[in-house]
Amino acid sequence: MTTDSLLAFRHEFPILEKTTYMVSNSLGPMPRTVPGKLAEYAADWGDLGVKAWTKGWWEKPIDVGNEIAPLINADAGEVVMMPNVTIAQSAVVSAIDFSGPRDTIVMTDLDFPSVRYAYQQMAARFGARIVNVRSDDGMTIDQDRLLSAIDERTRLVAISHVLFKSAFINDANAICEHAHKMGALVSLDAFHSVGIIPVDVKRSNVDFLTGGVLKWLCGGPGGCFLYVSPRIRDTLAPALTGWQAHARPFAFEEQMEYTAGAFRWLNGTPVIPALYVSAEGAKIIRAAGIDAIREKSIRQTSRLIDLAEARGYKVFAPRDSDRRGGTVAIDAPNGYEVAQVLLAREILVDYRVGAGIRVAPHFFTRDDEIDTVISAIDEAIETGAWEAYSNKVSVVT
Repeated sequence: MTTDSLLAFRHEFPILEKTTYMVSNSLGPMPRTVPGKLAEYAADWGDLGVKAWTKGWWEKPIDVGNEIAPLINADAGEVVMMPNVTIAQSAVVSAIDFSGPRDTIVMTDLDFPSVRYAYQQMAARFGARIVNVRSDDGMTIDQDRLLSAIDERTRLVAISHVLFKSAFINDANAICEHAHKMGALVSLDAFHSVGIIPVDVKRSNVDFLTGGVLKWLCGGPGGCFLYVSPRIRDTLAPALTGWQAHARPFAFEEQMEYTAGAFRWLNGTPVIPALYVSAEGAKIIRAAGIDAIREKSIRQTSRLIDLAEARGYKVFAPRDSDRRGGTVAIDAPNGYEVAQVLLAREILVDYRVGAGIRVAPHFFTRDDEIDTVISAIDEAIETGAWEAYSNKVSVVT
């Protein structure tokens, strides 16, 4: 599939008819099939009542996971859906024994805060210590420094694949290889990578991988996923658990007995409405082809960087396309206010403190829309339109 042919998928997303959609790094556009899937959920609940559990509700965390699995080169039955990545990562750390000499979790100071909060609290309760790898520039993580932090005391390396502020790509293959040599496990937060860059759990040999459909996979909130390598899946027992992980859930026994397989990593009742729609965007991504998506993303993000730097705007993104995900943050003057001007014009972007206006083209983006965004930033600054928002309370989304 050629890059131009990806534009054929624009009709799958109704919002593209009225907006310049550059914010899939935060919330992907809704596929046109979603209303029908939600109506299907309502009909199943309304027509079947409690019998809906026996008509597929119970299996949905696995069935939807099977739609995600090809995007990370996992096999059927290896991916389960969970409400959010914080819960999924908490399940991971709750399964690890830190009581021996391997008491260390290695993270970086650029990992997503929600995951860091969970690990900080879990570490305090499970007797683990966190070694935090610092960034020199607030944008990248030095790989040698990260690898050197993984030593004989390391039990778990829990890092982002793609950093949420700068779209810097950590080398998952190199990190997993070194960690395994040191006897450590790796948990990769791939929320900002799956759907925009190729991800391969078999090639990297990663132990745990989490991600979500909210962003690049255009699947909406409440649909996150967890992959656990079959090598270790049945050897660990998550303390964050629930009845879906029980070998006999409907026996309602007093004591926990874990089932085998991916269900072992689930917990309480799943978020059924979200699961009806979670895979709709993933199906489109698979049809478009991740290699074609990546090729186009590199071209369009490179164009964004060139245009922004030509105007003297500070760019908060790696220049090396091999280390850059799908987002370019432009630290233009009065960035928050400028972003509000763009939003008012239906040019959908977002803003992050310490990074700037985040612009995220996706496979459905036209080349002329890249120029539209930059021209709109220029105009907001040159005309002073940003000043209309200068006294308003900043709400960072």
